[in-house]
Amino acid sequence: MHTDGAMDWLRGRLGRAVAVSYLAALLLPGPGLWLRHPHTLPHIDLTLHTASLLLSLLLFSAGLQVPVRALGQLLRHPWALLAGLTLHVAAPILIIPLVAFLLRCSPDTDGGSGLITAMILIVAMPVAAGATVWTGEGHGDQPTMVGLVIASTLVSPLTVPAVVSVLAPLLSTGYANVLGAAGPTMNGGFALTGVMLPCVAGIVARLLLPERGLEHALHVVVPVAMAASLVLTYTNASGALGSFVTHPRLLLFAAALVVAALVCALSFAVGRMAARVLRLDAPAATSLTLACGMNNSSASAVLITTALPDKPYLLLPVLAYGLLQKTAANRVVRTARPQSLPCPASP
Repeated sequence: MHTDGAMDWLRGRLGRAVAVSYLAALLLPGPGLWLRHPHTLPHIDLTLHTASLLLSLLLFSAGLQVPVRALGQLLRHPWALLAGLTLHVAAPILIIPLVAFLLRCSPDTDGGSGLITAMILIVAMPVAAGATVWTGEGHGDQPTMVGLVIASTLVSPLTVPAVVSVLAPLLSTGYANVLGAAGPTMNGGFALTGVMLPCVAGIVARLLLPERGLEHALHVVVPVAMAASLVLTYTNASGALGSFVTHPRLLLFAAALVVAALVCALSFAVGRMAARVLRLDAPAATSLTLACGMNNSSASAVLITTALPDKPYLLLPVLAYGLLQKTAANRVVRTARPQSLPCPASP
């Protein structure tokens, strides 16, 4: 089976596979909880973090699939890229204070600071690599989207701690300290080693490999990375749903869904409004909207797992956002797709 055929086959069943991963995390969280913890290799002074390794594999695969040479078009028309990158960094600073203000009216004693903490750790992350897939389905500006994924990843060692620092004063003292505890991890290289380097390594590998070698690499890496994404989904969901099963908190679950939906909707809305203000053509507008709304939720989940292992409930809104942004992206590409073209089945 050709690489494209294998990818289409897997992607067509990915939605159901993700649902199975969530169900497995709910019914059998034990293995996932074991994977969440760091493990030291025997006879070797080396500690492995499974979630971080799986994320690195996903980002390496994403970099390996980047059509780097197509990015040359951006040098002639860079405005959509610059606007998208600026908006991706600025949108959280516009959206999160509004959501925090609304939550202060809730009966939660800390004004929803736990939920806001999780949302900050999501919106600060780079553009999700999966946004390139949705751009293709919606006939968006693919070079601009690929450029946004790469650019937001490359600047993430600076933007992630910066966005977190700007938004941290919105939190109660306890959760501000939680973000402070995660600060050394972010400032110490999570965005660099956990997000940027694997993606860059994939891009470099694509440039160095001969065409035949690249084809073989894609045959192996892409399906393995898709399987790794399911394991990572199961691992992250086990952390959140495992604790939810042992200590059910229905109000927290409902609040996580509502807040994630609100932040997701506002992010996509800001992207759409900015595209209209800038008077971008339809393909560039689609790419800008997706870039504003789709963040690397897997990276934020891994950050919570690594830096805040004692706060598994923070994963609930992260998991909710990960699902909701795909639903919103599907809606964006359906409205952007030319009406004369047949609509493929939703993933």
